[in-house]
Amino acid sequence: MAYEKTLEVRDTCLCLHVQRAARALARRFDDALRPAGLTHGQFSMMNALNRPDPATMPQLVSLLGMDRTTLTVALKVLEHRRLVRVSVNTDDARARDLSLTSKGHATLARALPLWVATHAIVEAELAPAEPARLRRSLARL
Repeated sequence: MAYEKTLEVRDTCLCLHVQRAARALARRFDDALRPAGLTHGQFSMMNALNRPDPATMPQLVSLLGMDRTTLTVALKVLEHRRLVRVSVNTDDARARDLSLTSKGHATLARALPLWVATHAIVEAELAPAEPARLRRSLARL
């Protein structure tokens, strides 16, 4: 393959640009959420657990787009920090119910204003979703 094609793919590949932007966004939100003691992934997971009834693993896997193994590892960290409770489902002993602890609710409440402020800044930096403009916007992140 000609080097020119390599450069073309590098300069136009939406997947590459989105991956780079995702990494940049992750760093920005990690930095913003650090005072609350959370990463962006932990914040998203805890936000998904902020519901009236406990969540199940399949619900979180679907919502967060994670595989079960990765989710289990991430939940163990939050459970160890006593932010999340993992308990046996009363209807099916093989299933687990996932919920925030009171400490988890308090931590999420502290993190929310940090997320809101950062999200507003990032959203203001994004251009309308036209491919070339979007790539430039993602590059600015």
